[in-house]
Amino acid sequence: MGLVGTGEKERADSLKGMNEYKRMGSEVEDHDFEDDLVHYQRQLERRKSTRRYVFASAVFVSLNSLLLGYDGGAMSGAIIFIQEDLGITEVQIEVLVGCLNIISLFGSIAGGRTSDIIGRKWTMGLAAVVFQVGAAVMTFAGSFRALMIGRLLAGVGMGFGGMITSLYIAEISPTISRGMLTSFPEIFVNFGILLGYISNYIFAGLSVHINWRVMLGVGILPSVFISFALFVIPESPRWLVMQKRVDEARLVLLKTHEDEKEAEERLAEIILAAGAGNDARKYGDKAVWRELLCPSPPLRRMLITGIGIQCFQQITGIDAAVVYSPAIFKSAGTKGNSNLLAATVAVGVTKTSFILVAIFLIDKVGRKPLLYISTIGMTVCLIIVGVSFSLLKEGVAGAAPLLAILSVCGYVAFFSVGIGPICWVLSSEIFPLRYRAQAAALGAAGNRVCSGLITMSFLSVSRAITVAGTFFIFAALSAASVAFVYVHVPETRGKSLEQIETLFQNPHDRKGSQVEMEDVEYLVQ
Repeated sequence: MGLVGTGEKERADSLKGMNEYKRMGSEVEDHDFEDDLVHYQRQLERRKSTRRYVFASAVFVSLNSLLLGYDGGAMSGAIIFIQEDLGITEVQIEVLVGCLNIISLFGSIAGGRTSDIIGRKWTMGLAAVVFQVGAAVMTFAGSFRALMIGRLLAGVGMGFGGMITSLYIAEISPTISRGMLTSFPEIFVNFGILLGYISNYIFAGLSVHINWRVMLGVGILPSVFISFALFVIPESPRWLVMQKRVDEARLVLLKTHEDEKEAEERLAEIILAAGAGNDARKYGDKAVWRELLCPSPPLRRMLITGIGIQCFQQITGIDAAVVYSPAIFKSAGTKGNSNLLAATVAVGVTKTSFILVAIFLIDKVGRKPLLYISTIGMTVCLIIVGVSFSLLKEGVAGAAPLLAILSVCGYVAFFSVGIGPICWVLSSEIFPLRYRAQAAALGAAGNRVCSGLITMSFLSVSRAITVAGTFFIFAALSAASVAFVYVHVPETRGKSLEQIETLFQNPHDRKGSQVEMEDVEYLVQ
């Protein structure tokens, strides 16, 4: 009995000890779990905060692009009433519409140099101020000369803002979402065009002396918001590194990257990329322009890609379709100003809606596949536009007017899915840090020159070779853009700005969208 009782007592003590051990272990596990949960929640909060911050910065700076889009959309309807109010000729209309793009190229070229001196952020502020002055002069213009002065000032402001916006967003964005965020300016261009069309429709009922002034004057509002946004958005970390303000660059990267380790790695890459150009920097900015004019083989390939894609975006006729859509639809048989403006709004809605498709797909599908879809689709739609106008010219009406309107809408839809936003994404991605601002400025200048040539000549060329012939030319140029994409455009999805440089070291090296180890090894070497 005594032995049994003693054994039971020992087993009871043993079980008690085991239970105490388990309770202690559970307390430790619960404590670790709580620590992990707190850490995870902090990471989630940091991720959400970072995404909101980068998103808000991209939205604020993209208001510059809203100005460009609104001006184009509003001017397409305003010129109907400007011609009636001021009694200007068709040639003066072409000059008034097209000169904006020609003048903006000077702003684009100057913007590259200015952004290297005063920074990306304050260059956007300068653009907003210059545009505000120009828009105000146009709003109160009493003659064609005054209207032209305001138009020239607005063009310079747009040139500054247009070239720097995508570049700035690319430099502050995390790699994984850079394509989507860098597409924001194109979204805002399209949204601005739509707002311009809606403005035309809403204010068309006012007196001829007032309506076009209100249409143009509303465009001042976005630039006011940009002025306030400058006190919220950060400066580009890459520009800060170029100015040897590394600590400030680190703080910006910590705000714009979800993981602290990733931010430090990106900072190391930027310092390495900036340091590679230090020897050349000591010779001054003239060395940059000399190298751009007499580039090395890799830089030449970058320039061909960046400037080429910018030019193809415009020579396929998108600005003609946007600015002269009322005239195009009038040629297709649409009658009445209200009907013309309503059909134009349909183009704006289509253009704005389909840009959202590109935003969702650009970082998933990649740049190059979307460019193929876009350029091939544009080519087909432009051919259909040409065919429908040929039928109208021969007196075969039927469904030709409706076909012309639908095919123009299809054309702008395919444009928005690919080459519209992606040309700005590519031109802000592919250049090395030292050349990025000024090389991107060259691309933007090429874009503006081509846009100016198209908008200043569309009415005259259409009258000389018919609307159908003009659109067949656009179709041929669009077909050429498909070949250009195949030969010259690499896939940049999933690569950091510093890694993209390696794609141009070897002309036969057109790697896919994944970040590969040899890219990292190249940077380390």
